[in-house]
Amino acid sequence: PSGPPIAKANFAAPISIGNNVWIGAGAIILAGIKVADNAVIGAGAIVTKDVAANTLVAGNPAVKIKDI
Repeated sequence: PSGPPIAKANFAAPISIGNNVWIGAGAIILAGIKVADNAVIGAGAIVTKDVAANTLVAGNPAVKIKDI
């Protein structure tokens, strides 16, 4: 296949984890995500958006399950 090469950007960005956060085994938190205080991330979750304080998230992609 000919054509211009595909430009790939550097997706590195800091991840911010608040106080008293629980992160389940195998969870993946993408670059630039902020996880607020007292949040819980379920095992195996793929976190693609910021997580609010006092929230349980799980799934692929991670979605809010409930407030805690």
